[in-house]
Amino acid sequence: MRIIQGLNNLRRRQEASPSDCALTIGNFDGVHRGHQAMLALLKNEARHRGLPTCALTFEPHPRDYFAARFNKPELAPARIATLRDKLNELRACGVDQCVILPFNHALASLSAQAFIEDVLVGALGARYVLVGDDFRFGAQRQGDYALLDAAGAEHGFDVARMMSYEVHRLRVSSSAVREALSAGRMQEAAALLGRPYSISGHVVHGRKLGRELGASREGAGDGFRTLNLRFSHWKPAASGIFVVQVHGLDPDPAAAPLPGVANLGVRPSLDPHDVNGGRVLLETHCLEWPERIRQALQTAPTPGEAYGKIIRVELLHKLHDELRYDSLDALTRGIDQDCADARAWFAEHR
Repeated sequence: MRIIQGLNNLRRRQEASPSDCALTIGNFDGVHRGHQAMLALLKNEARHRGLPTCALTFEPHPRDYFAARFNKPELAPARIATLRDKLNELRACGVDQCVILPFNHALASLSAQAFIEDVLVGALGARYVLVGDDFRFGAQRQGDYALLDAAGAEHGFDVARMMSYEVHRLRVSSSAVREALSAGRMQEAAALLGRPYSISGHVVHGRKLGRELGASREGAGDGFRTLNLRFSHWKPAASGIFVVQVHGLDPDPAAAPLPGVANLGVRPSLDPHDVNGGRVLLETHCLEWPERIRQALQTAPTPGEAYGKIIRVELLHKLHDELRYDSLDALTRGIDQDCADARAWFAEHR
């Protein structure tokens, strides 16, 4: 999938190599089953027209922009997916090209008519445009489906609208996914997404606290080492302690994922120089470390570590919300209990 960031880059590419496309527009947070159905329809229509498919999306989310502009953080939606995960899912759905426009003052101020003429027609060469049933666009959301349809007749592109997609009589939407994740209903979220909810990224350095916790106990080995992923948005849709499974550590791509337990949230830094202080982290402790993985990590650039590797962590079941512990001993006991509960969950569900 080709990725183009920014309107200027898009215009330069169109000038160098003019091309038309079949287009859909949205935030695609989570790329849930409703998005997937829309993208499947887009692919079908594009194939009949001999056109490549294109998804136009925005970063940050428009509501993030307005929340910052008016200093009202409550306006910002909880984020389901990082940009990396959104792009990975769009790629998996077979999208040929994704255009990411920065949602800023210039774009927010663009009239609906200018958006059609400058972006859809001039920069993208849209010949077919597919939108959702609640699609609005342009400054002050003045543009709607009727305006887009009339513009299509004027500029020579077809316009279609896809109505709501339902699963078990529940309308699939990013809002519904956020609600399920916020409540810890991971099975419901998976039904809406069409897959287990997951977060991926590069393993980054943490506080190294997990190595110390419980490491002195007999048989504790390396203590509670964690694989740390940054969640790039300050307001994740899910938070708490989860039963998880980890993909990407095993050198064999066909190997089974590793079971684990993870904390997703903002952990207050114990070290003022901690590079992750105040940021949202997914901290995962694997319950099993097969010998082949230990050997593979021993040959990594930094022996014994997984830093820099790209992994994907599936959040399967929520154990509880984040807890505050009064001491490291209490924290160790809490993690011990979480690990025991995670093992019990796997024993029941495997």
